[in-house]
Amino acid sequence: MDNGGSVLSLSAPHFHYSATTILRRHSTVASISYSFKPQPPEPPPEPPESPDLRRPEKSLGSSSPSSPLPKTSLTNPLKGLTNHRSSVSPLVQSEVASKVSSFGSALASKLRLSSKLSPPPPPPPPPPPHPVEETQFHDDLRKPPEEEARIFRQEGKIFVGNLPNWIKKTEFEEFFRQFGPIENTILIKGHHEVEKNAGFGFIIYAAEKSAMKAVEFDGVEFHGRVLTVKLDDGKRLKTKAEQRVRWVQQEGAEEDAKMSDKSSWHQEREGSRKTLQRILDTNGDNWQAVVSAFDKINKPSRTEFGLMVKYYGRRGDVHRARETFERMRARGITPTSRIYTSLIHAYAVGRDMEEALSCVRKMKEEGTEMSLVTYSVIVGGFSKAGNAEAADQWFDEAKRIHKSLNASIYGKIIYAHCQTCNMERAEELVREMEEEGIDAPIAIYHTMMDGYTMVADEKKCLVVFKRLKECGFTPTVVTYGCLINLYTKVGKIPKALEVSRMMKEEGIKHNLKTYSMMINGFVKLKDWANAFAVFEDMVNDGMKPDVILYNNIIAAFCGMGNMERAIQTVKEMQKLRHRPTTRTFMPIIHGYAKSGDMRKSLEVFDMMRRCGCVPTVHTFNALINGLVEKRQMEKAVEILDEMTLAGVSANEHTYTKIMQGYASVGDTGKAFEYFTRLQNEGLKVDIFTYEALLKACCKSGRMQSALAVTKEMSTRNIPRNSFVYNILIDGWARRGDVWEAADLMQQMKKEGVKPDIHTYTSFISACSKAGDMNRATQTIQEMEALGVKPNIMTYTTLIKGWARASLPEKALSCYEEMKAMGLKPDKAVYHCLMTSLLSRASMAEGYIYSGVMSICKEMVEAGLIVDMGTAVHWSKCLCKIEGSGGELTETLQKTFPPDWSSHQHHHSYLDQASDVDSEDDDVEDNDDDDVNLVSGFLSSK
Repeated sequence: MDNGGSVLSLSAPHFHYSATTILRRHSTVASISYSFKPQPPEPPPEPPESPDLRRPEKSLGSSSPSSPLPKTSLTNPLKGLTNHRSSVSPLVQSEVASKVSSFGSALASKLRLSSKLSPPPPPPPPPPPHPVEETQFHDDLRKPPEEEARIFRQEGKIFVGNLPNWIKKTEFEEFFRQFGPIENTILIKGHHEVEKNAGFGFIIYAAEKSAMKAVEFDGVEFHGRVLTVKLDDGKRLKTKAEQRVRWVQQEGAEEDAKMSDKSSWHQEREGSRKTLQRILDTNGDNWQAVVSAFDKINKPSRTEFGLMVKYYGRRGDVHRARETFERMRARGITPTSRIYTSLIHAYAVGRDMEEALSCVRKMKEEGTEMSLVTYSVIVGGFSKAGNAEAADQWFDEAKRIHKSLNASIYGKIIYAHCQTCNMERAEELVREMEEEGIDAPIAIYHTMMDGYTMVADEKKCLVVFKRLKECGFTPTVVTYGCLINLYTKVGKIPKALEVSRMMKEEGIKHNLKTYSMMINGFVKLKDWANAFAVFEDMVNDGMKPDVILYNNIIAAFCGMGNMERAIQTVKEMQKLRHRPTTRTFMPIIHGYAKSGDMRKSLEVFDMMRRCGCVPTVHTFNALINGLVEKRQMEKAVEILDEMTLAGVSANEHTYTKIMQGYASVGDTGKAFEYFTRLQNEGLKVDIFTYEALLKACCKSGRMQSALAVTKEMSTRNIPRNSFVYNILIDGWARRGDVWEAADLMQQMKKEGVKPDIHTYTSFISACSKAGDMNRATQTIQEMEALGVKPNIMTYTTLIKGWARASLPEKALSCYEEMKAMGLKPDKAVYHCLMTSLLSRASMAEGYIYSGVMSICKEMVEAGLIVDMGTAVHWSKCLCKIEGSGGELTETLQKTFPPDWSSHQHHHSYLDQASDVDSEDDDVEDNDDDDVNLVSGFLSSK
């Protein structure tokens, strides 16, 4: 009865008096009346908070029918017993006693489950389940299969079978999106290998029409498999409904059993629980054993469901974690904060932070408190996803809600900023953690070392390593791995080998990661012999290479140009049941494309597809990159069209590479055309895109267009770095405009951009062309003061400037200074120096003649052979110096091509030269172009 349920309080069970006693003590009471008219059926009660309180509530108005009394307002029937004393007729007394007795029995049956101090009286037998609902349910089960499927089937849901085991969720969803918008995609993962799927999945469309259209394609071929596509048969929802009914029917028996001693059923259940816990602790890697132990538990409780959600979450099996979570909720068990945290952790491991946040919203809607562990999991998920901004927001919220934080959440937020190279913020967090009195574990030291490695800050990385040992931590293989990674990235391989020797001295063995770092370092230095030596050491230590190591070895073979050996290594991987990835094939495709062998490159491309690797935008970019380096722009554009046909969208790196290719050939129009396409497709324009545009403008001499590009960069708040300034200074240097180049140098310093060796080389080139060698000399002195050492290109440019100024003694002085610094002259240096000396030097001076002789002998010893054009020009200069010939002519002719000795060739080339002076100038201009070309290439790097 509604009246009773709304007026009684929790103090009612403490009345230990009967209704007759109450009326006897209060001889004079107020007149009380009840209305016993039949009430409409009550709505189903809300589920209790505890999973144990599962008995269906009984109506408090189920007392025996009495004669109807006049209807009164809803008042407390016990209120008059304590506040008024008046006489009551015996009839009213008996009615009140009967009513209060009915209330007492109903309340006892409801509250006895929550009372553990005094045993209440035995409850009345539970009412039978409503026959109407059970009959209706069984009638539904007895309906024809077609009607049954229509009742339980989820609209818009289809089943897809015979899928390739290697297919991913994104590719699966992308294929079926052509039939309509998709609400959800479920790809069932395999039992033994989580990276593979079980061969089937489900697609849930937003509209039923889309599902019907997809079913029409039953038998379509997808990556070599004939797919089975059919509508959902409703089996899953039907099973859930049956489980819910069985659970409700068996609840009463379970509650009665809890009140008595544990039966054999309970003992067996408890043993199954302990078995699950033991397997999780000792044999957690055995997936089948864990699932089998969980299935043997009859009616798992919240604890067992929580353990399984946590287990699946650690494995990254999001689908099964969610399925277990929903099974728990279907049984009426309310998830706790720990179980929600385990589910959020599963999504964080799978890098699906949107679903993780949906779980957080559900927690807040249900009023479940978010613990510090929950916040730590969310911050860690965003950290691994590279979203430091979102990680900061959740970290700040954790600080507001929880008074004290722990080292775990600090470690994850520090990791987020280290991965984004924001080391200043990471250092602030470390100081904040120390001020809070939290001791940093060794993992935070490793995180900071890895962060400093990413920004190539060797000094601070070593400071952290030293501090780690001072705090009493023993360096592990991870610690030494951070140092090896640092030295391999900064190109100091000898120091990396020293760290390796330190590890052996301290008895710490290498693992696959440290070996992979060392091989990768040698590959970057193109030291193939040492890379293979490290690989052999690893095999001798009894370690089996993984996919990452094989990828590094394949990259080494491709760097050597041994493409066939690289393909053999791929086949060896397959024999050892290692699945090649797109990263495995990318260096092979790039190597063939770079060499111009597009047929082989496309064959490897098809081989990659046969191995189950779906071509990505990065794979196509490798093809385009190789063609751009060979300046085969037409073929590169054809690959771009093939991407569109394959359904792969080009990214900003694709268009930037195409723009760089057109910039290298000086086609500014095409570069701007693809820049416009990039913007129209809504892709992000970054600094590399603008560098390609600037290079195209400067290469073609359109400096005003280059200035317009820099203004647009300022509008978009894209700062100019040293590469941008190098391109601009090199552009003005090509035109010999030293004043514009000098203004850019000053602006560069004001903005805090540090000039590098390429910047100074380009500026010296501008000074040389303008004939301002004094400023060029001052620039060299400025470089030395700042600790920037000149390289071969710097000296080549300076030698060219002194030769242009008709000061051969200065050119020879620069040449001697270059050799004194340990720089080995290359063919470009010899060509530039000899051409300038032979064209402009006065051979009357003895030391000039002797200098030219010594340079000629060095060229002969180095085995340098010049081309025919250079030989013709030098021979004309020798005719003016020595006439019919001499020692200099005889020595210099040893560097000429082999067919130079042919008398016919000799005279035919001499006859073609009519004006020596004009040709001298032409050669000098060509030399200038060569120098500027190399300088521009270096600045673009």
